[in-house]
Amino acid sequence: MKLQEYVSTLRGKTVAVLGVGVSNTPLIELLCKNGVRVVACDKKTRDALGDTVARLEAMGAALRLGDGYLKDLDADLIFRTPGMRPDVPELLAAKERGSIVTSEMQVFFEVCPCPIIAVTGSDGKTTTTTVISEFLEAADKRVWLGGNLGHPLLSEAGQIAPDDYAVVELSSFQLLDMTRSPHIAVVTNLAPNHLDVHRDMAEYIAAKENIFLHQRADDVAIFNLDNDITRSLSAKARSRVRLFSRREEVTDGAFVRDGVIHVRRGGETRVVLNTADIRIPGQHNVENYCAAIAAVDGLVDDETIRAVAWTFNGVEHRIEPVRERRGVKWYNDSIASSPTRTIAGLRSFDRPVILIAGGYDKHIPFTPLAPEIVARVKLLILCGATADAIRAAVTGCEDYHGAPEIVEVSCLRDAVDTAAARAGAGDIVTLSPACAAFDQFANFMERGRVFKQLVNALPE
Repeated sequence: MKLQEYVSTLRGKTVAVLGVGVSNTPLIELLCKNGVRVVACDKKTRDALGDTVARLEAMGAALRLGDGYLKDLDADLIFRTPGMRPDVPELLAAKERGSIVTSEMQVFFEVCPCPIIAVTGSDGKTTTTTVISEFLEAADKRVWLGGNLGHPLLSEAGQIAPDDYAVVELSSFQLLDMTRSPHIAVVTNLAPNHLDVHRDMAEYIAAKENIFLHQRADDVAIFNLDNDITRSLSAKARSRVRLFSRREEVTDGAFVRDGVIHVRRGGETRVVLNTADIRIPGQHNVENYCAAIAAVDGLVDDETIRAVAWTFNGVEHRIEPVRERRGVKWYNDSIASSPTRTIAGLRSFDRPVILIAGGYDKHIPFTPLAPEIVARVKLLILCGATADAIRAAVTGCEDYHGAPEIVEVSCLRDAVDTAAARAGAGDIVTLSPACAAFDQFANFMERGRVFKQLVNALPE
């Protein structure tokens, strides 16, 4: 079904869109322009939404805002926002009354006319997704990049041609109730994450499985052989399984041997890329490239892959160089919102670093992070809601004997000032929080941009 055909089925019906945010505002505009009765619902007040209110009302949308915005939902179709669980009582009650609950991404999968390549995982999603799109674009293919990256695609589906490619990043929240899977699915890795929202690790894993469970036999599912969870999940795939590994050779997929990424397919092995030619640092990015190369194998030639690796500078907030000041290099790794991300970040440097960490509590244990901090950090600066928990994990580590020194501060500004005062020529300072940003910031992007502003404002 094409987008216009889908929208035409909604005329004469009432559609409730939950969340007037980045992912749903284009959807509201699309529906209103096509004569659909839209009720836009958000827990924010009119004042908090500002000019958006007048713009949406001018299009014809009715608004339900503030406390009780979900009460007695009465709509034929309900689009939930990605951050809302599909089993909240108000949605369950609406389903009992006959409402259909869906999401922007679910409908995009239903109407998208071109092949979809989707990436999920605990770490590396955005970089892998972006590298795949860079490969395809460098091969002169038309690419639509979006999903959890922050760019919704449903409203653009009418412009997509059958020979284009949609490349999307999918979060566990988006996947929680998905009933469709992409043509090519990539699972980078899995580790405890978002346990403040998911009931437990089992539910988190089950959500991620939806990226491949609904595939057909001629689709492709790509898994990380080096991750215990993703390796076990590969046995559940109904499609063709490809693997990638930094440690072992695989029979079908991408692997590293002697510092070179190889691809094996149909019993034949070829050399694709020297890992030293990957511009972005860290062994975790070697894994991301292996995943991306396995995804585009047969779609992009090896020369193009090498050209991208030589020039691609990475994605903002991912071990992003900020500044060199007085011989001290500063890095923004604000995307590191879990311990495993911070571990990967620390392993990207060739010397002990000054680490700024701490933030919102997602109920993830910091015990695995502690020995990495002891081994790879010379000064630990903590702030945010999880400062005490991280300190306890580090000081409770059996290898901890008073080093690194741990300093607690009240805010990110104080953390930057402390690092600037303590760092000397040759040092590295990295913001790699191991936590989400919600205790002090709207998201990790805002945290990273504030960090860069503070660092760049330091006097020469």
